[in-house]
Amino acid sequence: MAKLQRKTIKTGLEKVLGGESNLLENLRIGLICNQASVDKNFRHAADLFFQDKAIDLTALFGPQHGIRGDVQYNMVETPHAADRSTGMPVYSLYSETRQPTEEMLSGVDALVFDLQDVGCRVYTFIYTMANAMKSCAAFGKKMIILDRPNPINGIKVEGNTLEIGHESFVGLYPIPMRHGLTVGELACLFNVEFDIGCDLEVITMENWAREDFYDETDAPWVMPSPNMPTIETTVVFPATVFIEGTELSEGRGTTRPFEIVGAPYIDGKSWADVLKSLKLPGVVFRPINFLPTFQEYAQQECEGVFLHVTDRETFEPVLTGLALIKTIYEIYPNDFQWRTTPYEYEFDRNPFDVIAGTNKIRKMIENGKSIEEIKNSWQTDVENFNRIRKSYLLY
Repeated sequence: MAKLQRKTIKTGLEKVLGGESNLLENLRIGLICNQASVDKNFRHAADLFFQDKAIDLTALFGPQHGIRGDVQYNMVETPHAADRSTGMPVYSLYSETRQPTEEMLSGVDALVFDLQDVGCRVYTFIYTMANAMKSCAAFGKKMIILDRPNPINGIKVEGNTLEIGHESFVGLYPIPMRHGLTVGELACLFNVEFDIGCDLEVITMENWAREDFYDETDAPWVMPSPNMPTIETTVVFPATVFIEGTELSEGRGTTRPFEIVGAPYIDGKSWADVLKSLKLPGVVFRPINFLPTFQEYAQQECEGVFLHVTDRETFEPVLTGLALIKTIYEIYPNDFQWRTTPYEYEFDRNPFDVIAGTNKIRKMIENGKSIEEIKNSWQTDVENFNRIRKSYLLY
């Protein structure tokens, strides 16, 4: 059988370890990483930095879910610790602080960031990056980004811009739900547009193109968080992350989280028929029965739909996710509920609004606005963001 041909690229990590950058020379390095911070041989960045005699690694910093990705649940903070493999101190940036303190940075000249993003505004890693940049600006440290691919390509932008006053750790800045940037590009945009002003360097990738989905390259895939197992998950995530703002199940506790959506009260076939009638591009909804092993509806039989993305190029995940919620809201008005427990430590706001970055979308759903009206509501946001982002494109 012929091998699938994938484009050969180099990530920022591979370039810096291959000697193509001298940015780390003569600096005490703090590394922000997790289990997906690997080279093409699936060797962890922390181990590679520790073993490299040319790199003075002095500390490690872990994001949500921990440095080795061992914490399953959201809203579970991780403690400061020592890394078992290297013995290095690990400072948790998902603990009593989300931002490196002056004390944490006392033995560091530069922070190196090497985390895999998923291309969606609602993902804490890019705000871990932003907070680290703020600390670097405050305490006179250098910030170095090792760039990695946007797994759902760097072209498509979709969804409303987060509204001022709706900031959280899953949305610090006014960017659309699907932003179409790499972490390096986001860092450059954050640094200038939102006045962080740190000493920033980006080690760019080699041979990555904006139209590339992750699995069209030979970049190594390791799930960046416990419920992001595959590239298919990243493709649907900007759709079904909205489900976390409801009392529906987004498939956590199954083997295909975010591709499965449902609840015990749903008739999967009827719902799939309604969704089919909307003629949403690039996606097929298959009725499914499932039994989550944990989180929403654990050990309860559920029905719902499985999202099969048939054309990534035409698929509109943000629109699709809101269509899922709008149809259930209308079909099951007595059963549907917005989430009632806090989301990402925001105790005084509607969790769906935290995810959406506004209360306007929820109100449009509640007021019976059409899918077309909801989509039209963010077109100006997309146009404005596309004008801004042009200045920060590195590829």
